[in-house]
Amino acid sequence: MRNGCPAKVKNKGRGLPWPTREVRSFWYLPFMPVKAIQLGQLWRNDENGSNYLVTKLYNEVFTQYAILRQADANAANSDTIRVKVQKGSDGASLPGYTYTQDAQDF
Repeated sequence: MRNGCPAKVKNKGRGLPWPTREVRSFWYLPFMPVKAIQLGQLWRNDENGSNYLVTKLYNEVFTQYAILRQADANAANSDTIRVKVQKGSDGASLPGYTYTQDAQDF
């Protein structure tokens, strides 16, 4: 069980080189990079399940940061969060967040 969500790590007999999780009877990758982080994307916090909107992207020397704002009714009053963009050969991601627009459950 991770973050209060019943999930089992499975990859036996499926021919997948990475572990997947079965949650609510569908499969998804626990780490899902996207080609690029863009303004307007929705990301879900892995700890509390809240959705966040990418409102700004900026670079500092060799590092890219995303500014996130909670996507709910009181978003105008909530604080912003600065997250370092993690880049790899397969794309970019935000550590601690899952790209919700691929999950189709937002």
